[in-house]
Formats: sequence, C-alpha cells, structure tokens
Amino acid sequence: MKKIIKSQYFKITLLAVVILGAVSMGFILKDKYHDNTRHGAVRTSSDAFDRPEIPGLPAPDDLTKDVPVFGNWKNFTTKDGLPSDKCFCVRIDGDKVYVGTHDGLAVYENGKWRTYTTKDGLSHNGVVSVDVNEITGDVWIGTLGGLTKWSGGKFEVFNQFNSGMPNDLVYMVICDGRDVWCATGGGAGHYDTFTKEWEIFTEANAPMHEPWTYGVSAGDGKVFIAAWGGGVIEYNTKTKKFRDYTDPDGFMEIDLQPDDGVVHDITTATSWADGILWVSTYFGMSRYDGKYWKGYFDHDSGLASNFINFLRAEGPVAYVCSDNGLSSTNGTNWVTYKKNDNDANGVAIVTTGGVKKEIPLSPSIAHNFIIGVDAEDDVLWVATSKGVSRGEKIKY
Repeated sequence: MKKIIKSQYFKITLLAVVILGAVSMGFILKDKYHDNTRHGAVRTSSDAFDRPEIPGLPAPDDLTKDVPVFGNWKNFTTKDGLPSDKCFCVRIDGDKVYVGTHDGLAVYENGKWRTYTTKDGLSHNGVVSVDVNEITGDVWIGTLGGLTKWSGGKFEVFNQFNSGMPNDLVYMVICDGRDVWCATGGGAGHYDTFTKEWEIFTEANAPMHEPWTYGVSAGDGKVFIAAWGGGVIEYNTKTKKFRDYTDPDGFMEIDLQPDDGVVHDITTATSWADGILWVSTYFGMSRYDGKYWKGYFDHDSGLASNFINFLRAEGPVAYVCSDNGLSSTNGTNWVTYKKNDNDANGVAIVTTGGVKKEIPLSPSIAHNFIIGVDAEDDVLWVATSKGVSRGEKIKY
C-alpha cells in the first residue's frame, strides 16, 4: 500500500512540475482536454445586463451582498493589444491593470494596452505574478526567469546570480509593507527593501518537505506559504517562528476526515483577508478562521472544480481559479462562471441554500482554464488561457 501511495505521489509531483513549472504547456494540455468536453450551451440575450431586473437572478437577500454577480464581460486578446492570449496573472492598481502573459507584461490604461518585455528590462517574458507596493508604488514582477522591480520607469532585475534570491522560477510575489515575499521553485524568499537583505526559507530551516513553493500571502503579522507536499507554512514575522498546517489524515485520493485541516498537502495558493485564511489545492479548497477548518469540493458545494490553480480573497469573498471555470464564495453562498465550448456565451451558476440558479451571460469569460484573478470595488478581472476578461458587478 505504501509503495502504491509513493508511486501516486511521484506521478502527481511530476504532473504539477510540468503544469506550474512550464505554465504554458499546462494551458495547452488543459485546453485540449476541455475542447473535448461539452458543457451544454445556454441561451443568452445580448442586452441581459442592461435590464433593471434579470430573469432567474436570486433576490439580494437570498444571494447576500457578500457574493456579487458580475456581468457585462469584455474579453481582451492579442487582437486588442495583448502580447499573448496565455494570461497567467492580473493585478488592479487604480486606473491601471497589470496582466502577466506568456510574452511579456501588459499594462491597461486609458483604454489602451502597452507591452513590456526583456527588451525593456524584464528578467523574463513569462510573467506569472505581479504586485504593487502600497508604500512606494513600486511594481514587483515575478517571472519564469527572475524577479523584476519596476520603479520610476526603470527595471531592476533580481536573480540567483546578482542577489540572494532562492530561485529564478518565481511563482508568486507579494508586497507586505517594507517587505517583499516570493514563492519560488527553490524555496520562499524574503527581501527587506530598507536593508536590501534577503532571507531564504527551505526544508533546511523551515517545516517544508521540499523547497518547492507555489504561493504566498500575508496578513495579521503572519506570512502563509503554500509549500509543495507540505501544506501551508505559517511564519510569524514578530516571533520569527514557524507553524505548519498539513492534511491530518495523510490520504492522497480522499479527504478521510472532513474539516480536520487542510484538505490536501499539495497546495497551490493561500490568501488572507478579514481574519480568514483561504487555501487552494489540486484536490479542493480550505477555509480557516483561526480555530476551525472547513473543506470544499466540487461535489458538495458550488466549486467549479477541485483542480485549483490560484485564489485571491477580497474582503469576505474568495475568488477561485480552476481548470473548469471561476468560482466566488463567502464560504456559504457561491457564484461560478463558465463559458460555453461552442460560442462566446456562458452562464453564472448561483448556489445558495443548496439551490442552484443559472444566469445567462453574453458574452461570458474568455475561457474556463483560469489561473489569475483580482477584484476591486465593482470590477473583476480574470486571467485565462485565451485572454483576459473584465466583468462589472450587476446592479439591482
């Protein structure tokens, strides 16, 4: 039995390295898979979101204000100015929107796109993460070949050769005050922008099984690292001590004891907001309020798929990027967006109190394979394998 589990673990490990280590190849594989899977067309009306009331839309009291529905979707591709349709991340910064693509960083401002590549100073054209320092306004760009700081119109590159970075494969970068954290293929890195010093966290000095880290978030004086095969690593920035959260039952295929901890040790992202820690894995999602864990799966909730690439929490709502659509939830109610395979339309599936209702979308999100999302005020941006999408909150 142990040999079988180890063999399965190796296969899953290999799969994840292929998908996340070479993100574009992962998109290709998933695109082919979903091109052969029909989701049933939904009849839509092009003026659906211009009406004061939308047929089938639950009343605000049923849906709750915490989980809004987004419509009036607009999709952007290379035809509109993107350098590539394979979009890996998106970050809203006031009037600007940063989109990381396979072929460079795209910046949307005043209705136009502008692209930045290695010719402009980027460390690599494969941009997979972007964050903005709220103190300085500096933009930090995580790529498949190093970390780039964009400040005052100039690019500064950080890599293993010219700095203390743990690895050049940067899956995630975040800014937390004066600190910059990155999750890389060789461990988690911490950069103090005041002292210009680096710290590296791997299995040698942190409770990780191996140095692969895919996600990082911060909140309440703590940093939460999504470590491959090691669940979530919590680092207290004041005490400098670690705590790890792993799947207590240790089973690969099933969650043997519901709500006993992280649903799986193969974590892909963490996000902290409003005192809640959200964790995504390739086998479902978890929510932790500091005392109790709650697990979510596609068969018992409104989750689009258990295979989750990324998530981001904004206030009480978590936006979940999967290989089969985008889901949003406050832990109780759900809204899931899916695109039809045969046209540009789709549906928003609202799940509340165990009851599901579908809202036609025309058009819908650009594609169902989603790896990046960001929300601000009444706007939602989504990075997909076939373009980036912008949705607006439906007004009642």
